[in-house]
Amino acid sequence: MGAPGTHGIAWPDGKRFAFSVIDDTDGCTVEQVAPVYDFLLDLGIVTTKTVWPLTARNPRPEGGQSLEEPEYRAWVLSLQERGVEIASHGAANEPSTRERTILGLELFRDVVGRDPRIYTVHVGQRDGLYWGSARLDGPARIAYRLTHGVRGSDNSTSGHIEQSPFYWGDLCRTHISYVRNLVFSDIDTLAQDPIMPYHDPARPCVPMWFSASDGARIASFLRLTSERNQDRLAASGGACIAYTHFAYGFTECGRPHPEFRRLMERLAGLGGWFVPVSTLLDHLKTRPDWKPEVDRRRLARMQWKWLLGKLRTGTT
Repeated sequence: MGAPGTHGIAWPDGKRFAFSVIDDTDGCTVEQVAPVYDFLLDLGIVTTKTVWPLTARNPRPEGGQSLEEPEYRAWVLSLQERGVEIASHGAANEPSTRERTILGLELFRDVVGRDPRIYTVHVGQRDGLYWGSARLDGPARIAYRLTHGVRGSDNSTSGHIEQSPFYWGDLCRTHISYVRNLVFSDIDTLAQDPIMPYHDPARPCVPMWFSASDGARIASFLRLTSERNQDRLAASGGACIAYTHFAYGFTECGRPHPEFRRLMERLAGLGGWFVPVSTLLDHLKTRPDWKPEVDRRRLARMQWKWLLGKLRTGTT
């Protein structure tokens, strides 16, 4: 283990900080996104990629391939062989009933060889779990409801409601380990969410939640991983889980975006621990002071911090 930083965490193999990426599969095609993964893996930066197992019958506009397509399936398996964690973004690029979600989980297991440990909600789909105002408690939930009509739709979901045809909360509880929740603009995700991963008894369908840092598109990812932010992350000994979509501007003419390339090459030389998201979260659970059940006061502070940031910057 390395020496603990300001967070008091010693990272494996003497590393100074931890860095991971969770790449949502929206818009993803092999041709567009493969150069990004090849580049990162050559640097030793190993990440997490979500997939849709099923091809949508009525796909949403952002598009993207599924595990039912042979070329994409073969590419995803090649990433897994190189260490990339394969995770779930739901059953398909469309709202999925319980029956479709079951089919998606079965196909995921058949192809990948195990259940997905990580799940991220595909925003705006009815099968999502605890999204919109359901992510928040008390006054923060009321404030969200008062503002969301002005700042965008509630994106209500019912994957956690037993009476809904989209319910699969019991399956999440038994097949998934971690679900992404709040997203902050700070590169040090752990500074914003020092209690992750955590279980929230008020949302029992999710085994454990984690937070992320906003790099959803190329512009926000470059801001997040600026030289100044990289140095701050390394100095603090913190951890970043960057939430992104590699299909959104990360390649130009079949090659990684030049500034993205420069910043990732620099980051790779700073002595970080570059691992998939579930590996990082598993390590956080080994902290002597870690507790699985959430501290509700700290969660309330995080929810307000997230809500104010969402109103200011539009993070998800």
